[in-house]
Amino acid sequence: MAGLDEILAGGLEAGRLFLLEGTPGAGKTTIATQFLTQGAEAGEPVLYITLSETEEELRAGAKSHGWTFPPSFTVFELVPPEALLNDDQQQSLLYSSDLELGETTKRIFEAFERIKPTRVVLDSLSEIRLLAQSSLRYRRQILALKHYFARHDATVLMLDDLTADVMDKTVHSVAHAVIRLEELSPTYGAERRRMRVLKYRGRRYRGGYHDFIIDTGGVRAFPRLVSAEHRGRFTRETVPIDNAEFNGLIGGGFERGASTLILGPAGTGKSLLTLSFVKAAIDRGECAAMFVFDEELGLLFDRALGLGIDLQAMVDTGHLVIEQIDAAELTPGEFSERVRIGVERHKARTVVIDSLNGYQAAMPEEQALILHMHELLQYLNRQGVMTFLTVAQHGLVGDMKSPVDVTYLADTVILLRYFEAFGRVRRAISVVKKRMGHHEDTIREFTIGSTGITLGQPLTNFQGVLRGVPTLIGDDARLLDVTQA
Repeated sequence: MAGLDEILAGGLEAGRLFLLEGTPGAGKTTIATQFLTQGAEAGEPVLYITLSETEEELRAGAKSHGWTFPPSFTVFELVPPEALLNDDQQQSLLYSSDLELGETTKRIFEAFERIKPTRVVLDSLSEIRLLAQSSLRYRRQILALKHYFARHDATVLMLDDLTADVMDKTVHSVAHAVIRLEELSPTYGAERRRMRVLKYRGRRYRGGYHDFIIDTGGVRAFPRLVSAEHRGRFTRETVPIDNAEFNGLIGGGFERGASTLILGPAGTGKSLLTLSFVKAAIDRGECAAMFVFDEELGLLFDRALGLGIDLQAMVDTGHLVIEQIDAAELTPGEFSERVRIGVERHKARTVVIDSLNGYQAAMPEEQALILHMHELLQYLNRQGVMTFLTVAQHGLVGDMKSPVDVTYLADTVILLRYFEAFGRVRRAISVVKKRMGHHEDTIREFTIGSTGITLGQPLTNFQGVLRGVPTLIGDDARLLDVTQA
């Protein structure tokens, strides 16, 4: 099962009893059906014991995923004993909970003896808990089921919809492993699902929460990214771009296995600047990946053509992977998975995330965003990838603030600013941080045009450029002729 086996460090151990719990709609039935279908397709006899859904409902749900039950897939619809009686019998006979529970257990064993399955799903425990009526009888019943299935070497998945008693942890101590599914409803956007392994005896599973989705074809889980598990071999070197002035500003170029954060207000050219870095990577014969949160791809392709960058041609040749990311629909775990695919499957050596503002919308909790970004950047750095991230700051001129402070995570920070001089709005660029090597401490005016990035001379005769309100303190302005840009 995609992703879940990695979370469980190999999957469900054969011959054990497992508990899968979660509220209705969390995805329990889908995972259980997928678990049995995979076994049936491998030729194993499997048994789905349902106390809550009808066989017709189960088959309809499987059909929506494109599954058809093989002959070795048996659905046993366990109808409560009183439902088998006609009206006259219901009036003359009284079934106590003891008789109902005993009859239910007996019929489960009879179905098992008839099918002799290697995989069993029991859906759901809430019905058995209600029949037991006490915690002691419920525990004894679960233990009886566990020992019976264990003697026959069956792998059992019990489902609990948590509708009878949320606080009852009886099965937690009995089960070999416990997996909890959760469904979250954000203020805006689609529902989000996540899972957590509460226990797994004798196995080092991956802890914490993991995002997952229910898609056509079943459940896809996205294991939480742990950067320490991904160490690649690469030569750490400084890679220049085809612009001598910019290389001088940045200190010779960008390092492999390092991240660069580009800060600035809206419209200063952050996205266009990253496009020039993507073009430089592809001109070197490398592959690149772009993940765009804020801009429609058609508009981005048109804007890039104005700079002489044909993104469509790069995509067609397989050198560029570019994805439009919908922050309202995509979970952070799935986004990390897509980045990994770009790096590991498509061999991207340059990755652009534009922008972290959109990524923050997908991860409203700032502290969680910082942790996600830390792991993602560490992973990319250890793969020898050059990463470029953009952040749009609030405001246009004057004092500006960032919606999230990730400057300490990045190895290099490039700051873009608007400033006004002689009746024109101009742009300035400066490097305010670089962990490895030197860089210029100057502030330069820049333009982005069909010939790429054009840098002016250091603005030595201005003060206050970074605040957006510069003051001319000399005779020579040393500004670019923006009419020619």
